[in-house]
Amino acid sequence: MATAAAELDHPFRQEARTWLEANFDPSLRGKDNAMSAVDGPTEETPEQKKWREAMGEKGWGVPTWPRELGGGGLDRTQARILQEEMARIGAWNPIGGMGVMMFGPTLLEYGNDAQKQQHIPGIVRGEVRWCQGYSEPGAGSDLASLQTFAEDKGDHYLVNGQKTWTSGGQWADKCFALVRTDKSQKHAGISFLLIDMDAEGVETRPIRLISGQSPFCETFFTNVKVPKENLVGREGQGWEIGTRLLQHERNSLSGGGGSAGRMNAGTTVPEIAKKYRGTDAEGRIADADLRTRIIKHEMDQRAFALTLRRAALEAKGNAGPSAATSIMKNVGARITQDRAELNIEIMGMQGLGWEGEGFTEAELAQTRSWLWGKAVSIYGGSTEIQNNVIAKRILGMLDHQ
Repeated sequence: MATAAAELDHPFRQEARTWLEANFDPSLRGKDNAMSAVDGPTEETPEQKKWREAMGEKGWGVPTWPRELGGGGLDRTQARILQEEMARIGAWNPIGGMGVMMFGPTLLEYGNDAQKQQHIPGIVRGEVRWCQGYSEPGAGSDLASLQTFAEDKGDHYLVNGQKTWTSGGQWADKCFALVRTDKSQKHAGISFLLIDMDAEGVETRPIRLISGQSPFCETFFTNVKVPKENLVGREGQGWEIGTRLLQHERNSLSGGGGSAGRMNAGTTVPEIAKKYRGTDAEGRIADADLRTRIIKHEMDQRAFALTLRRAALEAKGNAGPSAATSIMKNVGARITQDRAELNIEIMGMQGLGWEGEGFTEAELAQTRSWLWGKAVSIYGGSTEIQNNVIAKRILGMLDHQ
C-alpha cells in the first residue's frame, strides 16, 4: 500500500499527465485499431498520424527501451505510471506490431551496435513493419525441423525455402526468420536472419480464411540474397535467439507487453451488460446469475493484472521474461476468451453480426474480436505447447521413453 501511495505522488506522474493532455486528441479515444494484424494496415487520419509521430518522437511507445536508440528510457515504475495515465484519458499506444512485441526486445539483447542503430529507431517511430518467418509446412510444433536453407556465398547468404502462417507478411517491410545454415545438425544448425520483404525472390501468397480475411501468408524464398551483416548473433545460435524471442512474444500476449490489454480495451463487461440486459432498482445488472459470473471474471482479470505487476517488480535487473511467461500466456488467453464469450452472450444476436444493417460498428467489432480471440490460445505457441514448457522447465518433469 505504501508503494502504491508513493506512486500516486511520483514526480513523473504530473509530467506524463501534462504531456498526454497536450498531445492526445480526445477525439481519438476508442479509435485504436487493435485488430490491425488481422485487417492489415489502415490509412491513418491526420489526427492518428500526429499522435503516432508524437509518441514515436517521445519514445513512449516503447517506454523502457534505451533513450539513445529512440526509446523512452523510463524505469518500470515510470512506465507503469505512463500506462495508468494513458488509461485515465482513454489514450492508446499507436506504436506496436511484431517489431515491438517480439523482434525489438530480442535485437536489443542479441544484436550488435550497428544492427540496433539500423533497426530499432524505425520500430520506435512505428515506421517499419516486421513479420515472423518461423513455421513451415513441415515444421510447426516441431519447429526445429525447419528446412529453409541459407547457403553461405561468401559476402551473402542465398536463401531458399518456404514459410507459412506468416502473419501480416503481405504488408511487412522486413522479416526476422529462422533458417538452416547447417544441414548436419538439427538445433545447432539453425541461424537467425533478417530478410527484406521487397528483396528479389521473395513472394507472399495470402491465405484466405473462412471469415474472408487473409491475415496470414505462405512466404516463398527463391534464391534470395541476404547480406552477411543481417545475421543476428552467430551462425548456429538461431535456436537460442528464436526461443528467447518466443518468450518475449508470450510475455506480450499475456499482457506483460500490452498486447492483451489492447484486445481487452474499450467498454467494460459490466457497462455492456447494463446496456443490453438492463439494471434493477438499485442500478445493478438485472440478471443475478450473469452479475455473479461477471464479478468472477473481473476478479480473475484483476488478480491476473496484479500478478503481472508483481512479476515485473520481482524481475532482477534486465533479465527479461522467463519460462514463467508460458503460465502467464495460458492464463491471459483464457481470460481474454472468457471476456469475449461473456460479451457475446450478453449482446445475444446483436453480438453475432458480420455485416449489413441492424448492427452498430461496436457490435461488428465485438464479433470479430470474439472470433479472433479463439486464436489467442494457438498463436505464440499453443496451450498444449505451453503446458509442455511449464512441465519441463518449471515443474522439472522429464520425458519418459
